[in-house]
Amino acid sequence: MIKSTSLALLPEEAANRQTITLYLAKQLGISVQDISAFHIRKRSIDARSRQVKVRLECDVYIGEQLPLNLTHERKFKNIGNAKPVHIVGCGPAGLFAALQLIEAGFKPIIIERGKDVKSRRRDLAAINKQGIVNPDSNYCFGEGGAGTYSDGKLYTRSGKRENIDRILQTFVQFGAHSDILVDAHPHIGTNKLPGIISAIREQIIQCGGEIHFETRLTGIKNDSSGVNGIYITSTKEISEAVFISCQSLILATGHSARDVFELLVKENILIEAKSFALGLRIEHPQSLIDKIQYHSEQRSEFLPPSAYSLVHQSGDKGVYSFCMCPGGIIAPAATAPGEIVVNGWSPSKRNNPFANSGIVVSVDESDFQPYIKSGPLSALHYQSAIEQLAFQKGKGNLQAPAQRMIDFVNKKSSTNLPPASYIPGLQSVQLDEVLPAAVTIALREGLVAFGKKMKGYYTNDAVLVGVESRTSSPVRIPRDKETLMHSEVNGLFPCAEGAGYAGGIVSAAIDGERVADSIVRYRNNQ
Repeated sequence: MIKSTSLALLPEEAANRQTITLYLAKQLGISVQDISAFHIRKRSIDARSRQVKVRLECDVYIGEQLPLNLTHERKFKNIGNAKPVHIVGCGPAGLFAALQLIEAGFKPIIIERGKDVKSRRRDLAAINKQGIVNPDSNYCFGEGGAGTYSDGKLYTRSGKRENIDRILQTFVQFGAHSDILVDAHPHIGTNKLPGIISAIREQIIQCGGEIHFETRLTGIKNDSSGVNGIYITSTKEISEAVFISCQSLILATGHSARDVFELLVKENILIEAKSFALGLRIEHPQSLIDKIQYHSEQRSEFLPPSAYSLVHQSGDKGVYSFCMCPGGIIAPAATAPGEIVVNGWSPSKRNNPFANSGIVVSVDESDFQPYIKSGPLSALHYQSAIEQLAFQKGKGNLQAPAQRMIDFVNKKSSTNLPPASYIPGLQSVQLDEVLPAAVTIALREGLVAFGKKMKGYYTNDAVLVGVESRTSSPVRIPRDKETLMHSEVNGLFPCAEGAGYAGGIVSAAIDGERVADSIVRYRNNQ
């Protein structure tokens, strides 16, 4: 017999399986001896009251054994001689599309402008230590996509539990800790994710799929019948474009592939400007966030570093926290020289002394109006102009413009800045000289409101670092809701975050699988 129940325990109780067993027996009105095993399905932290609790949803096994394997392992076949499907982008969407295609009997061929995860590390070191940005290998471009070296958060607001569980179980199959199947806000960590991505790549190649690194998409050939080929160019050396025949193409390039968006416009393939969010990254001491959220001077050793989620409406502008990183680091996420973009990440243990989060404001067509002549690239050019201005204010070498929080709200220059995790360094700047007026007005109001919601959050010990601008794609590539194919080009399948249909690792992976399924139907009906 299996019975399901839930418990709310003190952190130290929830960390002890013997104690959990005692509470389960009491909850179910049975003896401890009756419980042969239990399985925790979900674990979350409830800090709404001063007594922080850990909530557990459990399956209790009475008189029968726990199954040896509670996860489903995917089975992959050899598809070396199967029909090919080309994928541009080796992020979560591209990788999970490839796995799905292999299961369906198709051969994925991935084109990736960046390098494999191991080789990317040298380029990330050059960004952090020397301020040198390789436009094809950075925090956004390369094997695994932007998430590989910018945190590995697996939380999604998608309501399709079955799809989410499938993605999480796949990560576990390739080396992630099984805790991600349990935790309400699962997280792998930047130090762990590269090895998992490498294992997925090895599986794809072992099955007969192909991955071509340091290879950029430079052209799409299509006619009235649809896509019939692509042009690719090596990023390792100067060379002529090579033509490859293909009947179906997944565009899974991520939100920062500006040259691909420009290519689509050049090829007269319909894309649209899309709203996104723009703002700053804020950093507090992690100990302060723990104190606020856990209502205690010192965090219990049985509790993880605390996170937060904040939202405020300022007129027609939404202000909200984004990609919150407990025990994390602010990273330089530019994809080209002459721009400043910041992001955040955490290692698996989340054991750095700072907590950072994007604090961003929704922007739309009214904000892009000065760039209206750019048509579908108006939001992109608006985004780019702000990033270039941030670079100028930072005075080069990827130093980021920054200001203390209360100084920013009071329009006061910061004579000095607190210690921060951003390795290239900070320049004290009045940030309203970087961000548009509508954004700074909403940010100031939002930060004051957040200080009222979290007592102690509003402090000049917190530093604001600019700019957080790559929250989502500034374009949408339109596609049919049923076939997921481009609304005007047969065989072209816009996918995930870069196309405007996902936001984060899990949702991108889910969209990659959905698009792969659609391609299978499309190709089988040809």
